Amino acid sequence: MRHEKKVWPEYFQQILEGKKTFELRLAEWKCNEGDVLVLNEWNPTTNKYTGRVIEKKVTYVLKTKDITFWPKEDIDKYGFQIILFK
Repeated sequence: MRHEKKVWPEYFQQILEGKKTFELRLAEWKCNEGDVLVLNEWNPTTNKYTGRVIEKKVTYVLKTKDITFWPKEDIDKYGFQIILFK
């Protein structure tokens, strides 16, 4: 399956350069390993697509609603970070 999504310019460029190899998205749509993510660069200032597009194969999907590893107070104070490693 192919999924088309908007990506802001600074994130699009990081993906293009190979620095950003993940997406954090609201799970309001179904995405599975093997799907293709079509990322369309979107300029939020002009509210227009720039015309640049990247296609990436989905290799892993982590879905969660409730993360209970830490107390809610710590989550509210620090938030989450996604750490990518090779």
